[in-house]
Amino acid sequence: MKAVEIRKMSEEALSAKLVDLKAELFHLRFQHAINQLENPKRIKAVKKDIARISTIIKENAMKNVQ
Repeated sequence: MKAVEIRKMSEEALSAKLVDLKAELFHLRFQHAINQLENPKRIKAVKKDIARISTIIKENAMKNVQ
């Protein structure tokens, strides 16, 4: 997911997407622990998406404060 796509999303959509990604990361880590993970690179991609969304949520919060 690109930052440009994320910036176009509403606050509610960002929060929902963040919850979904965190749940997906939990499941990926669980699969990795029991050696059933098919694509280990997906963990890294999900972590980066979580970081991007968190950053944009914080940026939007800072814009609203100023």
